[in-house]
Amino acid sequence: MTLQDFNNIISHERLTLVDFYATWCGPCKATHKILDRLEEVMIDTLDIIRIDIDHHENTELVNHYRIMAVPTLMLFRRGQRLWRESGVLTVETLAEIIRRYDKIEAY
Repeated sequence: MTLQDFNNIISHERLTLVDFYATWCGPCKATHKILDRLEEVMIDTLDIIRIDIDHHENTELVNHYRIMAVPTLMLFRRGQRLWRESGVLTVETLAEIIRRYDKIEAY
């Protein structure tokens, strides 16, 4: 995905949670299951996209956001990054973060 394509995706009014992952990463596999559950719970609030850091088409994006660890999750609204964290988080923790930022207006 190019940086321009990515910017088009994250520029929406809805929150977008981005999962930077690698196929060889054990914690990333756990995070995928957690995000699948989160998507079910927050379908009306959130879009989730997944970016494989090892795919050659994503190199520009990975470099731009300086992804050094996986999984790295980022939350965007209207093109602005609202939150970023690396590591595995629970569904409950992620849902609370999403709820908190869903109430904040990004300018």
